[in-house]
Formats: sequence, structure tokens, C-alpha cells
Amino acid sequence: MATSSPCPSSYKKYEIRKRDPDPKTSVLLVIDMQNYFSSMAKPILSNLNATIDLCRRASIPVIFTRHSHKSLSDHSMLAEWWDNDLIIDGTVESELIPEIGRLGGDEVVGKNTYSAFRGTGLEERLLGMGVKEVIVTGVMTNLCCETTAREAFVRGFRVFFSTDATATSSDELHEATLKNLAYGFAYLVDCNRLQQGLFGN
Repeated sequence: MATSSPCPSSYKKYEIRKRDPDPKTSVLLVIDMQNYFSSMAKPILSNLNATIDLCRRASIPVIFTRHSHKSLSDHSMLAEWWDNDLIIDGTVESELIPEIGRLGGDEVVGKNTYSAFRGTGLEERLLGMGVKEVIVTGVMTNLCCETTAREAFVRGFRVFFSTDATATSSDELHEATLKNLAYGFAYLVDCNRLQQGLFGN
């Protein structure tokens, strides 16, 4: 499968609105950085771990998601759409890649569809933490990351979407998501923007 390369400055041609996250009310969502997606995940690993480190330094909580299915009948539309090529729970492919910067106390939210909000209790968890803003990273840009970002927006969260710590199967799909989200759903950021926004340097 082709892999989109990180494009840390490509967002500027799509950027409509600028804003920095508020570390007091933000959370970092790391979407589906699993062995199944390693061909896409590993090229952005450096940028993603840098993003995780920036957020930890700013005392922003980090929540990971892990996509899997109990069986092929666990979610029929995904099974139909992807010809039963699903991530089955308990397999090596379903586990988070070992190089990701996860600490023992970091929460992992299990999900079985594109959205990290559907049937997971994530919204209630975030509201209980006082979260008003989400920073979205991970894979795939145009599927789970984009769907999660859109759902966060319609549920009333301010959304920041990473351009260089997300990836998908092609640059074309990656940039299409950036264009769509910048237009109607999310502020675009990268490692440099987060560094400047959170620490002023």
C-alpha cells in the first residue's frame, strides 16, 4: 500500500483560520497507530512522537485509540466495504506499534468503526475531564482521523488537526482531508505550530 509522506507545510495553502490550542482544556487523540497500519504509521512516527512529547510537556492528556473487531460480523458495513479485511482483536496486527510514545498510565479507547466517539464513551470521558478541545493525530487521515475530527466538531469540541502527524494511503487523499477540514471543521497544526502555540518558541 502506498504511504503519504509527511507534509508539514502543505496546510498553509488550505488554512483559513488560525488558533492555538489551550493546554488547560485540550486532549491529544492518537488514532489507531497499530501494527496493521505500520506502512503508514512508521513514516510519521517521529512527528507523532514529537507531538506527543510537546503535549506531555504542556500537561495535555494523551489518549490512544485502538481499532479492532471481535469477529467478522462485529461491524457489517466495514466488513462489506473492505471485503472482510478487518483487524481482529487479539492479533499482533491489532496491537499498538511498540515505537509509539505511550506510557503505562495512558488511556486506550477501543473502537470498531471509523469514529472514536461511536459507542466508546469517549465524549463522556472528555467532558468529565473538562476537555473542550481535541488535537487529532494518527491514521488514516481520511478515514478514522477525519471522521473523529468531524464528530468532535459536531459534538461541540474545538478541533485541531495535525498535518504532519497523520497519514493515509496517498498524498492526494491526505491533502483532500486537510482541505475539507480546514474549510469547515478544524484548525490545522503541525509540530512547529504546536511548539510555537504552546511554548512561544
